[in-house]
Amino acid sequence: MASSPRRTVVCSVLPLLLLLAGAARAAGNFYQDVDITWGDGRGKILGGGDVLTLSLDRASGSGFQSKNQYLYGRFDMQIKLVPGDSAGTVATFYHADGISLSLSLLPLLLDEGQGDLMHARRFYVDGTPIREHRNREAATGVAYPRSQAMRVYASVWDAEEWATQGGRVRTDWSRAPFVASYKGFAASGCASQDAAACARSNGAWMYQELDATALDRLQWVQKNYMIYNYCTDTWRFKDGAPPECATKFFRRCLPAFPSPPAALLVAGGWGNIRFRCEGLVRGLLLD
Repeated sequence: MASSPRRTVVCSVLPLLLLLAGAARAAGNFYQDVDITWGDGRGKILGGGDVLTLSLDRASGSGFQSKNQYLYGRFDMQIKLVPGDSAGTVATFYHADGISLSLSLLPLLLDEGQGDLMHARRFYVDGTPIREHRNREAATGVAYPRSQAMRVYASVWDAEEWATQGGRVRTDWSRAPFVASYKGFAASGCASQDAAACARSNGAWMYQELDATALDRLQWVQKNYMIYNYCTDTWRFKDGAPPECATKFFRRCLPAFPSPPAALLVAGGWGNIRFRCEGLVRGLLLD
């Protein structure tokens, strides 16, 4: 199968600050907002730009990227996952060089950013926070994506070699093509590569925090739906867990569930996804 032109490194499980792509946020038009970048026609924009579908078959998956690059911001998307028996398929929505939500759901954290302005990334599904990744680079040495502008990406691809119990459950290709649908994309952020300029932004997403209720909901998701935590995966990390696993914060805030809970994302229906990339000016970073 042809592979995606971008390399994704799985460092953690379940990222994105996902939130309702609700009526209060005006959705964009896919013709104006994104480019379909691979898939040889397997990606299609429908409904005059309201809906975008990505499909996967034995030959290839497909994907798209935002036309703009963003340093900080809030990004909403409604996603309808591949219906039925979709074992081995992965539908994603993510920031390159940053955090990814693979709807499995499997979150990915990529640590290729440089700089020191970003202070938190948060991910929500249907308004429920599922992960918060804070900038603790100064204290832990764990790299944090903070100053490199990134595009928003989405893709559907074949992951049967590792996503289904190490490949023991194979993809039923007789059901192909596997199709995931996207709509309601809304981006509100700093479309710039100038970290200092973005830090002066007055966007509401720049300074918001999770309150006690939101933190309780995040912990509820972890307690009730987390079935894998890479920090405890001794088979994969035989020489010890990654450095971020040593902090209490990361142990608490790394939820991951390969199958989204029905209460958050109904199979065959639209799930509301949001992630927010936030920043504070130099000297005001949270530890």
